[in-house]
Amino acid sequence: MYFGVPRHTVKGVAVYQRIHSQGLGSFVKGAHCVILGYGVSGKPLVPYLSDHGAGKITVRDRRSYEEMQASGEAHVLQQYDVELICGENYLEGLTGDMIFRSPGFRPDLPEILEAVAGDAILTSEMELFLSETPATVIGITGSDGKTTTTTLISKFLATEAALTGRGNVYLGGNIGTPLLPMLDSMTAEDFAVVELSSFQLMTATNAVHRAVITNVTPNHLDWHRDMEEYIAAKARITYGNRLQKAVLNARDVNTQKIGATLSCPIAWFSVYDDADPSIKSGDSRLYLKDGKICITDGDTEKELLPVDKIRLPGKHNIENYMTALGAVHDLISQAAIEQVAAEFTGVAHRLEFIREVKGVAYYNSSIDSSPSRSCAALAAMREMRERLGHDETGTLRGRDPLVICGGRDKHVPFDPLADALCRLASRVILTGEARGQIMEALLRCPLYDPHKLPVTEIPDYREAMYYACQIAEPGDTVLLSPACTGFDAFKNFAERGDVFRKIVEALEE
Repeated sequence: MYFGVPRHTVKGVAVYQRIHSQGLGSFVKGAHCVILGYGVSGKPLVPYLSDHGAGKITVRDRRSYEEMQASGEAHVLQQYDVELICGENYLEGLTGDMIFRSPGFRPDLPEILEAVAGDAILTSEMELFLSETPATVIGITGSDGKTTTTTLISKFLATEAALTGRGNVYLGGNIGTPLLPMLDSMTAEDFAVVELSSFQLMTATNAVHRAVITNVTPNHLDWHRDMEEYIAAKARITYGNRLQKAVLNARDVNTQKIGATLSCPIAWFSVYDDADPSIKSGDSRLYLKDGKICITDGDTEKELLPVDKIRLPGKHNIENYMTALGAVHDLISQAAIEQVAAEFTGVAHRLEFIREVKGVAYYNSSIDSSPSRSCAALAAMREMRERLGHDETGTLRGRDPLVICGGRDKHVPFDPLADALCRLASRVILTGEARGQIMEALLRCPLYDPHKLPVTEIPDYREAMYYACQIAEPGDTVLLSPACTGFDAFKNFAERGDVFRKIVEALEE
């Protein structure tokens, strides 16, 4: 489904063609630009549009004028002579030449569709940046592993830039940093490494030069209408005539389907031997061989990195390295690969080791906001145990983790999570709005035995965290891996992880 520039009229076709030939920026001068939502993506638009000759700028925001005045935002907008429409009816009478939606706005809201039917251009801060940057854009999306992969790609490129003294690397997008304010400083020698969510991609038409999709599993189905729409949004990262290369998961049926539609070279990756994508001439494949990440084009094979050099636990992190190397191995030296592997210890809230207190190890994986992410975290923790080996009785050393999970669900089934908890956890503390749904999934699971897997339900998230710390014994591992969003109790996953970290850091030795 297409939600952006109208293409049902002669004017719409001409606009679409002009965007592809001249860029979105060619429409800004003299235009009435409307910004929906004055948040992370909306704020950089105001100075950019003002500096680039917009005829009129309007900000529409659900918050009341009093709230925006108290925060100081209304005063900032007044300095730019911005019209501000606030409150519950902020979308009434929506008109304009260019409408910039924040990612949280569905593009098929009735007010937006009516404006687009009137030949308004529906776009976003991210699409404007992607359209106008002279840098080579490497875009990363997927259900799991986006941020680690995005960070790795930027570190590989930045390390190479430091070694050669050529070009700059800009990291941003859904990872938290708007890139639009840096646009005028970028050159064709630079790289923009951009994490892109399905929300950002829903109206994208000509996004990136190199597209990376880590995987596509059920996620955000509390926002997307269905899985079909979610997959279609992810696939938009490959749209447009700029695409030079795609990096896709060889074991994921959805990325295989996306790959079948592409004519550009594809780098397929998987840590599993049973991955068997249909590889056409010009494609390549990344895989494990003798403990090394290797790549082949079908004729020649090259070793890229021994996996024992990777400082992050779990097969999923080996796959994150594969994904990143698939995107940039031809742009960087072996020295850059080895330096990043030696120095990179991970991203906050992603199986982040906090500390060990009285023989208990604490890990923060608050980023695990879907069942599939929590399953991967649990598998990584088991792999850490397996590295310890077996004792004289043949029993695996160490203990499976005590897991804190729960929060607000995304309308994604918890049955795979229940299976993983039964196999890979020693105890579970359920909390948040979805605790009952996870408990129901456990009760359905054939592997569930309440004597082997004690489960405690504590509604309040902070109380659950404190309780986990209280009952943990020497030799235990406590893992925060929610499998849900944190919006029932926190602003975002980062705040949830920070709260857990502070609780752990306050524990007495």
